[in-house]
Amino acid sequence: MKETKHIAIVGAGLVGSLLSIYLAKRGYKVSVYERRLDMRKHLIEGGRSINLALSNRGIRALEDVGMAEVLKQNAIPMHGRMIHDESGRLNFQPYGKTGQFINSVSRGGLNMVLMTEAEKHGVEFFFEHRCLAVDFSKTELTLQEYEAVKHKSFDLIIGSDGAFSAVRGAMQFTDRFEYQQTFIEHGYKELRIPASDSGDYLLEPNALHIWPRESFMLIALPNPDKTFTCTLFLPFEGPSSFAQLDSKENIQAFFEKHFSDAVTMMPTLQEDFRDNATASLVTIRCYPWVKNKTLLIGDASHGIVPFFGQGMNAGFEDCRVLNELLDQYEDKWKKVLPVFQELRKPDADAIAQLALDNFIEMRDLVADEDFILRKKIEAELHERYPDKWIPLYSRVTFRDDQRYSEALAVGKKQKEIMDRVMNTPDIKNKWTSINLEEIVNQLK
Repeated sequence: MKETKHIAIVGAGLVGSLLSIYLAKRGYKVSVYERRLDMRKHLIEGGRSINLALSNRGIRALEDVGMAEVLKQNAIPMHGRMIHDESGRLNFQPYGKTGQFINSVSRGGLNMVLMTEAEKHGVEFFFEHRCLAVDFSKTELTLQEYEAVKHKSFDLIIGSDGAFSAVRGAMQFTDRFEYQQTFIEHGYKELRIPASDSGDYLLEPNALHIWPRESFMLIALPNPDKTFTCTLFLPFEGPSSFAQLDSKENIQAFFEKHFSDAVTMMPTLQEDFRDNATASLVTIRCYPWVKNKTLLIGDASHGIVPFFGQGMNAGFEDCRVLNELLDQYEDKWKKVLPVFQELRKPDADAIAQLALDNFIEMRDLVADEDFILRKKIEAELHERYPDKWIPLYSRVTFRDDQRYSEALAVGKKQKEIMDRVMNTPDIKNKWTSINLEEIVNQLK
């Protein structure tokens, strides 16, 4: 018999729902508590989703529970970035080699599929249950359902309740708990490009569209209904900021000036701007993730900004790694919990840094001539020496056998090498004749 029999998961989001499937398949009784309504029965407030990019790490975790093919059917492959400059010219930058792509998926659609699958395995969901407190010595949750407050004890509690986790909030009052939250100066607002009158896509569907404008940007990801979910990333304050977009006239003028090709495809711009909340972007770092028999996982332990498209993938990888450790230690949670946090913490810190760095790349560099040349040289190195030189984006996105911390370390070394290459006199004209083998050998 397992020592741990009944597990409570706080948070029925993507990570909590996937983790509940893993645990139910291992034979645990799993109860999931969620403060919001059941999104399968109620229309949840829009404007806060940011379409998600499902890549190899997330797919591998879904494959483990037999879900990958079902979800791929509702995903749209994106083979690269489509860069829109201010005059409307397009430049396509592939993500990796031919055949490599990431997948645009709906956060809500994916969440609903996972919850329904979890219920098939016997997981019980309790919606409109707010976590008020956690007693770590008793492994007990204090939950509020409408006016009723109840106390429930479990063998194990897992907090997967997001960047503003109630479970982590309780941990913050315990001794020697390190916690840091860092907001960037930018917020985001979700907008929309509808399907054409004939019911087709108005933009190339197999690309992630970016309008980079140095201090801000607009992105667009395709949906199965032929629409695009757009996200404007803009500072809260300053000359080009949400604070300045305080009237219909200012909104229209701003979009016509900076996103002239996009605004013609956005008939509901004013309504979307008014109705969809402006949300903040935060990085969460904390440690330890374990207190007695309570564990933090996903965004609750390592919330990151969305600019590497790895938030969901990192959370799903948490679930897979935890499951593998349960195999390794034969479900002895006392051994698994400390090993899990020690193993995953360096990777969580690495992907947090990578996500912040990639914001600068997406916003400032993708339209820069030197950056485009750098990417061309790296692509040539990868083509000629595919096992030796793997660009950082490909390491993180397309390799699920390399830890984020390892990818970051190699990426730093590659950047130093490429900085020297880019300082070669007249590199723009000479790059086709440089010694690629010499560059690759510097990695040793």
